[in-house]
Amino acid sequence: MAEECGVFGIFMDDHRYDPAEATYLGLYALQHRGQESAGIAVTDGKEAKFHKGMGLCSEVFKDSLGKILGGHIGIGHVRYSTTGDSKADNAQPLVMSYRGGKLALAHNGNLINSSILREKLEDEGSVFQTTLDTEVMANLIARQSKQGILKAITGMMKVVRGSYALVMMTGEELIAVRDPLGIRPLALGKLDNSYVIASESCAFDAIDAEFVRDVRPGEIIVINKDGLKSYQAQSSMETALCVFEYVYFARPDSDIDGISVYRSRENMGTRLAQAFPIDADLVSDVPDSATPAASGYAAESGIPYAKALAKNRYVGRTFIQPSQALRERGVKLKLNAMKRNVHGKRLILIDDSIVRGTTSRKIVEMLRLAGAREVHMMISSPPVICPCFFGIDTPSHDQLIGSKNSVEEIRRIIGADTLNYLSIEDLLKTVEGAGCNFCAGCFNGNYPVDIKKALKETEALDLATIE
Repeated sequence: MAEECGVFGIFMDDHRYDPAEATYLGLYALQHRGQESAGIAVTDGKEAKFHKGMGLCSEVFKDSLGKILGGHIGIGHVRYSTTGDSKADNAQPLVMSYRGGKLALAHNGNLINSSILREKLEDEGSVFQTTLDTEVMANLIARQSKQGILKAITGMMKVVRGSYALVMMTGEELIAVRDPLGIRPLALGKLDNSYVIASESCAFDAIDAEFVRDVRPGEIIVINKDGLKSYQAQSSMETALCVFEYVYFARPDSDIDGISVYRSRENMGTRLAQAFPIDADLVSDVPDSATPAASGYAAESGIPYAKALAKNRYVGRTFIQPSQALRERGVKLKLNAMKRNVHGKRLILIDDSIVRGTTSRKIVEMLRLAGAREVHMMISSPPVICPCFFGIDTPSHDQLIGSKNSVEEIRRIIGADTLNYLSIEDLLKTVEGAGCNFCAGCFNGNYPVDIKKALKETEALDLATIE
């Protein structure tokens, strides 16, 4: 399962950091959310400078960060493509001119009705430079900008459907917007007298900023020289934060909507141990997102924790496998069995999810070749049975092993001695107290937006009537 994107923004009211430097550090902390491209845009109120390109932050800004220093506002983006091709033209932030000057946008999420809105905008004469749904949002804002940026954003929110955690930059303001269901996370921080916005709170730690609060679903935050103002543009009775943020996507040192990601994952392991006790010699994990769950399982079961797999830190998530043969070898390039730890042992192996099943099968095979006597797989989430439409690049139904196979069939396919998944009920108990509801559509097919209805309404929409 592929990551989403990460966004960052800062309004500087002192000179502790240059906005570009602060944004670079923030993006580095969010690199786990996307490794295809990275970009930074800054402004001093008179002109906007930006640089973006394909690759990791360290690659994109290796020789170019100095070219965009200066100014008082910066926004940045790391990307994994969900809507829009993986190419340099689609790297963000998106920087454009409109009647109010320069506008820059960075977006995490996915609009389910973007293609219909794009077609309607093109019929009115809009020209698009990218295949991003972010550009659809930018055009909707620009066409209403004579009413002021706040009303323009509010008008955009009335017609787009899906998920968005959005940071925007004008010449004088940093703006943050979270979709009315709160599907994608977005947080507010403060650095002395400066304000910071980020997809995850771990980005604040990178620049010694303090976490203030999560941006509320449907909220617009406007930050300028006069301070911060909040506007509740839309309210929803039911929120739908993506629960997979806690399972896999977010960094373990982040807090999202009041819940520690690490503690949540640790509790997943605890509940797995309570639901599925196994007589074994050691507990281990598929590094790294499953490590807290393995720790929780070991503590609850009393079975020692030890590393069964060593991870090659230099392969990373950007390893490209252009052929089936290399894809088959890719797991061994990234992971290798710790033979001295697993030989002759009955092993409980914790992973966060099984998507296609190919990786799990290779890992089980690798551990058996290393001498493991038994391999018991424990998954700290339910079976993934449905694709995501809200910003996670999940495969289609026919590629999801959980969509067409029972747990016992999956066990036989991957070659484990036993296979157990955490139930949805137990998963949701690990995030109790978040003060919000969750989207678990990939686990149960219950999406927070009626997709067919949203598309039908968009087809009937007259953009001229938007206020």
